[in-house]
This record gives sequence, structure tokens and C-alpha cells, in this order.
Amino acid sequence: MSHESAGHRHDLRAHQSRALWISLAANAAFMVVEFVAGLTLGSLALIADAGHMLSDVGALAVALVAHKLLVRPPTDRHTYGLQRAEVVGAQLNAVLLLALSVWLLVEASQRLRSPEEVAGTGLALVALLGLLVNLGSVFLLRRAQGSSLNMRAALLHMALDAAGSVAALVAGVGIIVWGADWLDPVASLVIVGLVVWSGARVLVEATHVLLEGAPRGLDVRTVERALVADVAVDSIHHLHLWNLASDVPALSAHIVVGSEKTLHEAQLHSDRLKSMLHERFGIEHATLELECHSCAHEV
Repeated sequence: MSHESAGHRHDLRAHQSRALWISLAANAAFMVVEFVAGLTLGSLALIADAGHMLSDVGALAVALVAHKLLVRPPTDRHTYGLQRAEVVGAQLNAVLLLALSVWLLVEASQRLRSPEEVAGTGLALVALLGLLVNLGSVFLLRRAQGSSLNMRAALLHMALDAAGSVAALVAGVGIIVWGADWLDPVASLVIVGLVVWSGARVLVEATHVLLEGAPRGLDVRTVERALVADVAVDSIHHLHLWNLASDVPALSAHIVVGSEKTLHEAQLHSDRLKSMLHERFGIEHATLELECHSCAHEV
């Protein structure tokens, strides 16, 4: 990795850490406000959104812990460092989201069968304040997101909480105007749908990274063609693409060159290919084995 790339990544990590801390503090404070207001006003939508916000606070805490592990240097035991920690954090956040949706679904179903009276004005005001907190967090996290799956999972939590606040706000207005108390559990069901959708997406992507699937946005055949296009390369085999962390792609490949090369010439070819991979595809970790003929028995 070049010094410039390492410096940029370090600055981005620091920016991400600040955004996570600020969002955690703001959401933790408002979560308490929203839960108390939900109990006082008799609003399941606010209690559900407070529960969602509790998962957000947990998600942000998990993201922060994962972020701290991510930036730890390599050791003899973990030679790549703990870069996968942020993917594990994203996967845990997705599981928390899906678990929360089960509780919300049960509560909302009970309220639909037997709607309870809700103070619409208070519901609307608290939902509006929650929306402002959510949008502020979304703005901070989006600016610091980069390509990190961990940050994207935290951002999804905030974006969905904002959508939940909108649903609660609409329910509050509906209750004020039409006295439709049933809109409160309906808003809760909207939140459940959003939670399940986002949690499933993050869970699938985190699992894909942990199973060492090809990085999102990188086509294996396109990378292979770019390598073979080099004048010194005859063919390529045993090409593997995966992610160390969600935003750190890695590659290994066997490169067959046209004729026998000195060690110095092979090093120059390898450096040129690695530079191309970094510039065109953002691949900073590339391991290339140069050969003068194909393997007799490929596996």
C-alpha cells in the first residue's frame, strides 16, 4: 500500500470514528426521551421507534468496537490485523435488526386488533424531533461512509429510523385530524417492513464477505482481461478476488509470462501489474506468482 493511500485510509477511519461517536451520543439521549414519551402518550409507534433506536444505539456501539478492532496493526496471530471485525460487526447489527422486527410485529398485531387511544399532538412533536436527530446522524455517517460495510450498516440503521420517525409523524397527524388511533400500529408495521428489508440486505452482504466472495463492484473476468492485456503476460490462472475488510479488496493469481525472466525482470513486471490493479480497480493487496509456463496439474 502506498503512503498516500495509507494516509487517506487513516484520515477516513478517524472521520468515521468521530461520526459514529457523535451519532451514538445523540441517539442514546433521544432514545430515552422517545421511550418516556411513548409510555406517557400511549403510543406504540414511539415505543417501537424507541426500540428501533435502541437497536441503533447498539448498532453504533458495535460499529465503534468493530472500527477500533479494524485499525489495530497486524500481529503474529492475526497477520492481516482484525480487518474482518467490521464485517462481523455489520453481520451482528443485521441480526439485531431482524430480532427487533419480530417483537415489533407481535406488538403491532395486538394493537391492530385492539387500538388504544394515542395523544396525536405529542406523538407528532416527538416524531418530528426524532426525525431531526436521525437526519443529522444520516448526514454525518454518509459523509464518512466510504466503502465500509460496517459504516453502511450503521447508516442503514439511521436511515430506517428516520423513515420510522416519518411514519410516526404521519400517524400523529392522522390521529389529530381524523382521530384514527389505528394509524399508530400501522406506522409500527411500516417500521417492521423497513427493518426486515435493511437487515436482510446487510446480513447477505456481510455473509458474502465472510465467505470470501468477489468484492461488490469488481468483475473477476474484467480484472483477468486487464492482466492478460499486458504485453508480458501469456495467460493467467488461479485468480482469486476477495475482501480483507468490506472496503479492502485483495487478489492473488498465477501469471504466465512469455519467456524466461531474470528475478529483476520478474519483479519489474509484477510491480507494473500491481500498479495497474491499484489504479484501475483499487486493489491494494495483490499477490502475484510469475511463472514461465503453466502448471502441469491445476487444482
